[in-house]
Amino acid sequence: QVQLVESGGGLVQAGGSLTLSCAVSGSGFIINAMGWYRQAPGKQRELVARIDRSGSTNYVESVKGRFTISRDNAKNTVYLQMNSLKPEDTAVYYCNANLRRLQWGSPAVDYWGQGTQVTVSS
Repeated sequence: QVQLVESGGGLVQAGGSLTLSCAVSGSGFIINAMGWYRQAPGKQRELVARIDRSGSTNYVESVKGRFTISRDNAKNTVYLQMNSLKPEDTAVYYCNANLRRLQWGSPAVDYWGQGTQVTVSS
């Protein structure tokens, strides 16, 4: 069974840093893209950063230059290093992994973590 376990959220002052981690447990699959999304109260969930298996990345404009996404394919883990945090970064952050079972013809499926709260105080 595939599970995504997130860690690293918390409360930080503006200008501070946090690192989120998300480990994918289970076996018998290949992980394609991995990413981080966030959802603030009253807002839609948005993509924050995404990284594909080769390491190519993309970011939402508001975090460019401040956040860095990386992954360790050997550990099936994705990280989000968040620097120069702002109050508007406050949200629940969700890990996402698009993976495909090794069985022939299996489709790629999105899996989600449970979410971790990031709160940035001014």
